[in-house]
Amino acid sequence: MQFAFPVSKNRIISTFPKCYNPQACLQMKEDWNVKAKLAFKDRATRQQSLDRLKMSKAVVVGDLNVGKTCLINRFCKDAFDRDYKATIGVDFEIERFELSGLPFSLQIWDTAGQEKFKCIASAYYRGAQVIVTVFDMTDTLTLEHTKQRLMEALNENEPNSCFIFLVGTKRDLLSPEECQRTERDAVKMAAEMNAEFWSVSSKTGENVQQFFFRVAALAFEDSVLKDTELGYSTARIGDGDVLKVDKTQASAEVKAGRKNCC
Repeated sequence: MQFAFPVSKNRIISTFPKCYNPQACLQMKEDWNVKAKLAFKDRATRQQSLDRLKMSKAVVVGDLNVGKTCLINRFCKDAFDRDYKATIGVDFEIERFELSGLPFSLQIWDTAGQEKFKCIASAYYRGAQVIVTVFDMTDTLTLEHTKQRLMEALNENEPNSCFIFLVGTKRDLLSPEECQRTERDAVKMAAEMNAEFWSVSSKTGENVQQFFFRVAALAFEDSVLKDTELGYSTARIGDGDVLKVDKTQASAEVKAGRKNCC
């Protein structure tokens, strides 16, 4: 199928992505939902206009210096910079995917960890389908703070409207024994947060692509199923509730938010 936007070969998701650790997984399934698969097939058969596509919003939250920006940059730019500058307010990336033969975009919002930017960041939590709460696996205090960070993001969204992920970064800095201990604590925290836990390394890239593939797949499938639950026919799947994002316009909105706050 010809898409109206380019999709890199490394952004094609043909099978449902699994969680790297079954103990940390909330979605214990091996394949797409049956209703979603029928909607995928119907849409592909009709070859509807593909310049209008489904897009979901993911917000990444966490303390200062836990590695939020590095995590996003490793996936979106395949780059790692140890000496990055702290995020001011918010920033974002848009990643385009092909899922089960269909187009989908994920808007990834990188929020500042500093308290003085909280009022700016909180405005961009709204409308999220995914909340990614990040902590530093070498600093247990940042794990303890994840509940508060999550609550701040959830307060800006409708109840039960978001997928929640708990992500531990910098696993490359831990010994295997330290990593196992930290993961055990994180799995317990994830259970309390009703979140799926992932352990990653932005430096080496370990588990980073698999994690974002998982996020994209769950968000897209959920978006399609919500359309179905709202009573849309399969002819409407992907046509309603469509986001068309102009990156220049979105950047202007971010700058306006910074001017009007703090």
